[in-house]
Amino acid sequence: MKKFNLLALALLFCLGLSAKSEIDRPKLVVGIVVDQMRWDYLYYYYDEYREDGLKRLLNEGFSCENTMINYVPTVTAIGHSSIYTGSVPSITGIAGNDFLLNGHHVTSVTDTTVTPIGAVNPGPRTGKCSPRNLLAGTIGDALKIATDFKSKVFGVAIKDRASILPAGHAADAAYWWDMTSGHFITSSYYMDKLPMWVTTFNKTHQQESGKNINEMPVGVTLTFQMAEELLSRERLGKDEFTDLLAISISPTDGVGHAFSTRGKENHDVYMQLDKELAHFLNKLDQTVGHGNYLLFLSADHGAIHNPNFSRSHKIPSYGWDGSATDRMLQEGLKAKFGADGKYIKAIMDMRIYLNTDFIEKSGLDYAAVKQEAVRLLREDPQFLYVVDYDNIESQSIPQVLRERIINGYHHGRTGDIGVMLRANMMHGKAGADYKGTTHGTWSPEDAHIPQIFFGWHVNKGATSTPTYIVDAAPTVCAMLHIQMPNGCIGNAIQEVFKK
Repeated sequence: MKKFNLLALALLFCLGLSAKSEIDRPKLVVGIVVDQMRWDYLYYYYDEYREDGLKRLLNEGFSCENTMINYVPTVTAIGHSSIYTGSVPSITGIAGNDFLLNGHHVTSVTDTTVTPIGAVNPGPRTGKCSPRNLLAGTIGDALKIATDFKSKVFGVAIKDRASILPAGHAADAAYWWDMTSGHFITSSYYMDKLPMWVTTFNKTHQQESGKNINEMPVGVTLTFQMAEELLSRERLGKDEFTDLLAISISPTDGVGHAFSTRGKENHDVYMQLDKELAHFLNKLDQTVGHGNYLLFLSADHGAIHNPNFSRSHKIPSYGWDGSATDRMLQEGLKAKFGADGKYIKAIMDMRIYLNTDFIEKSGLDYAAVKQEAVRLLREDPQFLYVVDYDNIESQSIPQVLRERIINGYHHGRTGDIGVMLRANMMHGKAGADYKGTTHGTWSPEDAHIPQIFFGWHVNKGATSTPTYIVDAAPTVCAMLHIQMPNGCIGNAIQEVFKK
């Protein structure tokens, strides 16, 4: 009887292993985030795209045409973290590209406990980066857990935050560009020494120190070349466990900031993106196999047309000068309360951080100072709404915008007061000679982004049903039959995949 029980248990165990191994998953998941890609770039340049690049994704994949960002501000670090966590700043803690943490200025990936790996003559802050400020898990983290950490997960980008945050906490590595070194680096969070293949790649593709490839099409090329080399050297998609490669294309943002949404520079960087994407898709077909990989493409935010360009065509548009607002508040609060000092500690991403240390030392009432600051801001016609973060729910703001404010608020990281600009305003000063652009607002120009799925088990088609930036992660996880990331609030887009 004992022998029979042992045999039965062994059979059940084997059946369990067999069932687990029969779960249908792709060999590789590839995420591509195109920094500052407005949704309408899919169609503005459509006639000039190659058949095997962005057109291939649109024609053979599934496009969610009405994907919106459901928080403010719409900036790079938040966008990348939200795509891969399926969550928002109120949960992830990634409150901006930069924010105040415990009263100190940090970037989204600042980590003073780590050291740069691969950097040449590093400065005091070079390469001191990790995902530790991210308070939620990513697709890669969920995949690692689902496969008992046998899956491989990597991130590649020019920007540190665009590589680190998508790759997640348990990633094998994240690589980003150091302009001083002129090549890719990482940090001691991941390793003690660059792999030999990265060192060799860097030598072959070395750029001169100080060259800003983040504002050049060559930066697009180098990003894809690094991704292709990683794909080969780390043998992604070559065993029974699904791997993940997170790629971000940063130069589209650098070019947009410098030259705006129209003109030769923006055209050229998107033509380069299309060309390199076509080459990369062909590489995936050759190495992983057509139909064996799942790819999604999205953006971290869009961009507003340059105000001077818009006004030249009789379309009202203006830029907000945050430093002027800072001065107005300093002068107004001093006139009201008398104390001579710095009332405003910082203004970042349309968020005002009061200087609570100064307010307390001056014997002033924090609530009274904040109330006066809100009053002063509400008298400024540039602002559509002014928000006291402690009383968001009680304020008269349209529900869709109130939800974005709440989603974007993380106590202790997002300051005391938020402002929302009018629909025809850009976040940033825009003088008569200004030719660039920026982003950050709730406007569809900033908040409407591409979201395309392609490849393994993806239906061909499109939908205009409302979807959100936070829906990519649960969609991918549903397709892989793994648990969604631990902070996820998005929903799987059922139309995307074959059941």
